[in-house]
Amino acid sequence: MEDEFPKKRNIRPTEKSNLPIVTLLVLVLLVLAMLYVGYEYISDSSSNSEELTSVVVDSTLEESAVGEPVSDEPAPTEEASEEKKPQPEKEKAKEVEKAKEPEKAEKPAISAASIGGEQITHTVQSGETFSSIASRYNLKTETVQGLNSSVSVVKSGVTKLKIQVQTVHTVGPGDVLRVVASKYGVTKEAIMKANGKSRDFSERGEKLIIPFSSKK
Repeated sequence: MEDEFPKKRNIRPTEKSNLPIVTLLVLVLLVLAMLYVGYEYISDSSSNSEELTSVVVDSTLEESAVGEPVSDEPAPTEEASEEKKPQPEKEKAKEVEKAKEPEKAEKPAISAASIGGEQITHTVQSGETFSSIASRYNLKTETVQGLNSSVSVVKSGVTKLKIQVQTVHTVGPGDVLRVVASKYGVTKEAIMKANGKSRDFSERGEKLIIPFSSKK
């Protein structure tokens, strides 16, 4: 008699595998990674485009480029710029030379022989100038300056000037100023002025300066 309950056949045990789940997870991760990379790329491209659009063109460069004329002439070198610079020392020297030139022209050297007469020495007194001294001896100012071309400034009690006169007369018996003046063809006033006299009087043995009758 067969068993009432048939024997159970050997059933192959079912194996549970985790491979599909792992594969699914890997696929999901890959998709997420691709989405992340795509997002980063899109965001980088948009930021780059914003940077490009935000660049501001320097208008001053354009204006300078437009305003400056184009020239074929070479740019000035440092030597040329130095030559154009004012040189104060040279300019001052030129000014001094120019200032001296008129003085030389105004005071040409004059020889005593060209005037004639006798030469005396006059010591400059207070308040005297070339002009007043020339007037005293009936000379031209240029003549006094020419005889003393080395003297530029007269100083009281220090400067001694060379003066040309007609002669020097020694007063003798009866030589009153009127007689002496008549002898040399000059006026009595001219003799008084040349000798610094304030009155018509002369002493025997006195030396009288006799100026020229006309200005030399």
